[in-house]
Amino acid sequence: MKRFFYFLSILLLISCGDSKNSAEFIEMSEGRYLFNSNETLEIYFEAEVLKVKWRGQDMTPIKANDSSFYLKEMNEKLIFVSQPTMHIELAPKREHDGQKFSFTKLKKGEKTPMEYFNDAEYDKAKIAFLNIKKKDSLDPSVREWVINSNGYRYLRDDEIEKAKEMFAINIALYPHKSNVYDSMGDAFKKENDTIKAIEFYKKALSINPENRGAKRNLKKLTKQEE
Repeated sequence: MKRFFYFLSILLLISCGDSKNSAEFIEMSEGRYLFNSNETLEIYFEAEVLKVKWRGQDMTPIKANDSSFYLKEMNEKLIFVSQPTMHIELAPKREHDGQKFSFTKLKKGEKTPMEYFNDAEYDKAKIAFLNIKKKDSLDPSVREWVINSNGYRYLRDDEIEKAKEMFAINIALYPHKSNVYDSMGDAFKKENDTIKAIEFYKKALSINPENRGAKRNLKKLTKQEE
């Protein structure tokens, strides 16, 4: 019943409004927003009508007033707030369980860490990941196993350079973890660079002498060197 009245209130607001938006609002709000640390939500306009691109979908929210729009695909009301800097807030509702959700607008040319990575801007990707960890060390996008899994995915696809760059990011994020060096060793091993592979396996073992994968691979490679 509460949900019914929520939808009804949105429809009443719409019936009194104009779907078109002012030039000032368009200039202020158009652009990309961080939906989460590695995913964006894009706001654009067609014939002065606000559109949303999110997860491959192009959507047309219902205008409630000059700064609020109901997006049925999310079942959320988006509120555009210009202060202190431009961002989108979700209107409070019971399902949020008291949490506040806010999406920051990206500057022109600014990208998510994975967008930098996919564009081969590896140094910028590394900095972006480090900034996320500094801001929130529990953010899912900077979990050691997540980045490691991405690296091995590239390795399985024989994209060795990408794998090495991803493992390098993990080393920057977790320089005191044995596993990140072991993974880099695997990348050099697949590249047949025995010297570098041995270097990284030894580094992994210097941190954790019980790293079985590093011990096993080091033993194999040093025998080959004899």
